[in-house]
Amino acid sequence: MFLNAKQGGGHIKNLFLRDHKKNNILIVAHQDALIDLKKLQFKIDSGRLSFGSSDRLMEHLGVFPGAVTPFSMINGVHKNVVLFIDLSLKNFKKIYLHPLVNDRTLEITIENLEMFFKKINVIPQWIKL
Repeated sequence: MFLNAKQGGGHIKNLFLRDHKKNNILIVAHQDALIDLKKLQFKIDSGRLSFGSSDRLMEHLGVFPGAVTPFSMINGVHKNVVLFIDLSLKNFKKIYLHPLVNDRTLEITIENLEMFFKKINVIPQWIKL
């Protein structure tokens, strides 16, 4: 059973972006976060941001649109995708995310997600959105 926000559960959204230099970026945020791409480019020190195409998404993260997840960094690490995670997610006991497909949802603690990143040699950049 999912925890609601008052119980410490947080559902996330994931944005696969590219900048004007064609760098690939994965943003992980709380599902209710309002993200302004024009402001975000300054927070992450990039150029103009746009959404990556579905072909680019498959090439760099190995997933279809709608199935983007922090777990897709298992592929993204080899394609130089840069990962940014909203710092507010550290306030949740558990977060809920897709396991590379969008017809299932898993729960995980931030600590366990960080252990996953460590095992695949990904260093997420925590930012305040």
